Amino acid sequence: MSNLKMKEAALIYLDRSGGLQKFIDDCKYYNDSKQSYAVYRFKILINPSDVVELDAELGNHILHQPLKAAEVFQSVCFIAVKTLSLIGQLQTETQINIVLKLTHLPPLPSYGLDLCEFPLDYTSQRFYMMQGIVIAMTTVTKYTQGARFLCSDEACPLSKGFQYIRVHVPGATESATIRNDFLCNLCASSLQEDRKFRVLGDKQIVEIIATKALRAFQGYSNNQPFRFQSLTIFLRDESVNKMNIGNEYKIIGIPTCVKTSQPAVCIEANSIIFCNSKVPSGISDNFRCLLSLTSSSCWKFTAILANIFASQITPPGTYNLLKLCLLMSLVQTTDRNKELEDCLDILIITSDTLLIDRNKYGTGAVSIQAGSALLAKGGICFIGDLASHKKDKLEQLQTVLESRSITVYIPGKKFGEDIDQQMTFPVQCSFWSFVDMDSSSRRNAQKINTLIGQMDCSLIPANLVEAFGLLINCNESSPCHPFLPTVQHTLNKAINPEGLFYAASRQFTTEDFEKLLAFAKNLNVEFSLEAERMTHGYYLASRRIRTGSVCGSKLSASALKYLVFLSEAHARLNLRNKVLKEDVLIAALLFETSLTLKYGIKQSPTVELGKIAKENLIISWVWWLTPVIPAPWEAKTDGSQGQEIKTSLPNMVKTRLY
Repeated sequence: MSNLKMKEAALIYLDRSGGLQKFIDDCKYYNDSKQSYAVYRFKILINPSDVVELDAELGNHILHQPLKAAEVFQSVCFIAVKTLSLIGQLQTETQINIVLKLTHLPPLPSYGLDLCEFPLDYTSQRFYMMQGIVIAMTTVTKYTQGARFLCSDEACPLSKGFQYIRVHVPGATESATIRNDFLCNLCASSLQEDRKFRVLGDKQIVEIIATKALRAFQGYSNNQPFRFQSLTIFLRDESVNKMNIGNEYKIIGIPTCVKTSQPAVCIEANSIIFCNSKVPSGISDNFRCLLSLTSSSCWKFTAILANIFASQITPPGTYNLLKLCLLMSLVQTTDRNKELEDCLDILIITSDTLLIDRNKYGTGAVSIQAGSALLAKGGICFIGDLASHKKDKLEQLQTVLESRSITVYIPGKKFGEDIDQQMTFPVQCSFWSFVDMDSSSRRNAQKINTLIGQMDCSLIPANLVEAFGLLINCNESSPCHPFLPTVQHTLNKAINPEGLFYAASRQFTTEDFEKLLAFAKNLNVEFSLEAERMTHGYYLASRRIRTGSVCGSKLSASALKYLVFLSEAHARLNLRNKVLKEDVLIAALLFETSLTLKYGIKQSPTVELGKIAKENLIISWVWWLTPVIPAPWEAKTDGSQGQEIKTSLPNMVKTRLY
């Protein structure tokens, strides 16, 4: 097909798709400004499927020779401007800069670029589709979108006008647009830039990694920060600030090789599509059966879930309190809210904070490297032992827990800027951590004069401990955590790492738990009137008990918020849309356990709370059922491992809650 035929096809496509009318409207903006520009930039939305159906050769040019296809549309648009007198200031065709924005690519393997496969084809200068998670980004800087050059010989006819126009093309560096060694085609004199006509655009650089690479490092715990092998994406103009750290995107772009100190393969982004990859949600038949069998109690279902949870790691019936709290934290953690203020933290810290470094591509921008807290968006950030980190790291964590955001201060002088900058990133995850108080190095440093029931947390700042929603004590020497089942489980795993040693592991798989938790996360819950009254009653009673004449109340202002979160989490874990008083009761017991570990028992809680209960009868529920509630957390699974679900589930619900 001749070039004229392709121009005709391009004009027909613009007319049919509505692109011609949009182009006319954009021209009106330039014409009304009455200002001469070196470059007039236009975006044209291209649907490859529609173009291929209209004209196969033009569609092939768009997909495989996008720079030549842009020249075709450039010629069509210039003719339209002159024919319809759209822009009076426009003089030459080279002043029109056409950017073709693709809606999608054909779903064929040849158009996909897998970040895990090398070598990458960066010489074809055509579009590819890739997918990855953003792990780093720079601040927004400027680049030269277009420039006007004039012949330095005043006698040359090309010393005036707009004959020499340089525009940015995908993959080109700044030096490809602005240089001092360009020569005039007519007289061979050097060209000089007319700086007052330089057109600047916004530029941002992000780094992405394949989703498979991130999953390979999930659960990796090391105090030393590390970096992934990433792929660099260049965002320009309208694409700037369209990507956030921790999110996953599909990117249509053109690979190119950027030659700096070390050649690197980069992608010039054309279109960005946000990927909302969610875990399939649902309730398996086994869980439905269990839910039906436990419908007579508001606590049995969650008690058995905690009992059998993580049976591949620890035997059923061990660490039930811890597992219940972890499950409640999981269902309470989601990215359905932008600010995510209702997460439930269980004592954790990260060792790899945001790093600030000069961008390696020589643009002078500051590269912000994502730490675990940002990459764990919508999930759990777990790093390790709090006591192994220095004071400044603990202070940073406390700030993040209180503000649910990470703020990076960028000194301007250090990075060649006139003013200082500050960037804030929302933290959308829950934090888990632990403190090993039984290690020999810390056992001797523990306080002797701690209060009854209080756990010595002197190694951790009190304000940091207060910032966590729950404080849990896992003492392996307690009757609830016998050594023998754990030892047997460890030995069996060493012999057969892939083996499933319990009936619960076969009947309730990891996939079943993932779907159940994903379903529970999306439940919208609301408080019943009784639950709301009980929450406020317990909060007021607990605040009175822990109020001293000298230091005032020990109960933080966020205590009521954590009570609400715990109640909502227990309701979600029970797959209910309404928070009942039974959910508040579990929340109060867990929260009371946490408070006792923090502050101890200064006076008899039963006697004191009994007095307050006369004023508020609802509080008596908490302490009347206190010795009864822990029973289902220690329920064992009866029946042999070979039994079917119909016979084993009824045995599992035989708890000691009446």
